[in-house]
Amino acid sequence: MLHSLSIWLLVIAFFGAGLFNTIGTPATQSGFVRWGYPGWWCRVTGVLEMAAAVLIAFSFTRGLGLLLGAIVIAAAVLTVLRHREFAHLAPLGFFAALLLITQILP
Repeated sequence: MLHSLSIWLLVIAFFGAGLFNTIGTPATQSGFVRWGYPGWWCRVTGVLEMAAAVLIAFSFTRGLGLLLGAIVIAAAVLTVLRHREFAHLAPLGFFAALLLITQILP
């Protein structure tokens, strides 16, 4: 049961983050620009996050979705560490923990 719960929390979290990034508020866009990405890159990130969510939701594509999600989170962690914006690590840690839980639990 905990495994199923972690999967659905991950789906919801990735889809929510993806929706937020795809909307691309001015604050979101300026954050991406501050990190050295083009302002529209938040939309690319958002689409990748939503794609990961959809892939994770289905058992036959879950592995690919978990891989895509892990790549997105790893890139985000490296970005915030590089720019020393450590406040962003807490939500990224949540994603990383859920990704790990889905791999450990049966």
